[in-house]
Amino acid sequence: MNKRLWRGLSGTYAALIFVFLYAPIVVLIALSFNESKLRNSWGGFSLKWYTSLFQNDRIIQALGNTLLISFSAALVATFIGTLAAIALHNMKKGAARALLLDATYIPMLNPDIVTGVALLLLFTFAGITLGFGTLLLAHIAFNIPYVVLSVLPKLKQLNPYTMDAAMDLGMRPAKALWKVIIPQIFPGMMTGFLLALTMSFDDFAISFFTTGPGVSTLSIEIYSMTRRGINPQINALSTLMFVVVLAMLIFVNFRSEKSDGQMINIG
Repeated sequence: MNKRLWRGLSGTYAALIFVFLYAPIVVLIALSFNESKLRNSWGGFSLKWYTSLFQNDRIIQALGNTLLISFSAALVATFIGTLAAIALHNMKKGAARALLLDATYIPMLNPDIVTGVALLLLFTFAGITLGFGTLLLAHIAFNIPYVVLSVLPKLKQLNPYTMDAAMDLGMRPAKALWKVIIPQIFPGMMTGFLLALTMSFDDFAISFFTTGPGVSTLSIEIYSMTRRGINPQINALSTLMFVVVLAMLIFVNFRSEKSDGQMINIG
């Protein structure tokens, strides 16, 4: 009886948590198809807010900036993060390695608003004009840890003598890294790239503090639109962003599970 009661309470609690988390998203998606501009009345199913959304020049420009910054930052962060992960993996265990690993976690645990203000002060102190360049640098900076922590587990799964074996067969270090190591850790690199792309696409706080005049992302544009009142186009735009981010996360999880399954079969 106690077990049944406990299971019932646990199920009810889990259901309430899911409702609390996802009910607002369901309402948002539903209102994005509402014919009426009023939020408290249903005027019928319509796609007009999506149509008007893609006729909004500011939204299109913000979308272009977001895609360019997200893909550029994810690519650079994947390159730097992979090299950093390899360097950390090859370090001898000790205080220095532990300190660097702990430092890798800090940008992920630090509140975004603190990171944004810190980067703003850094750029101002260095005399760098805020704009597209500072926004791109900021996104690269906070994305690198996600790549490092995605690649490190794949490196730990490698045979520690893989690099030495490749070099014994006549390969130079750079060629051994490219031909032997990279293909085996590529799933981790891809996971890190997609995570970085998702985080960059969805970021607001850091972007808000590090962007300059004339450079806007989708999240900043949504904030600007809400200050003038809730426009139904915001519902449509938010729905599209949610769907894109959800698709990315599902793809990341699918690739991770597939990669783990392949490693188990190989083992």
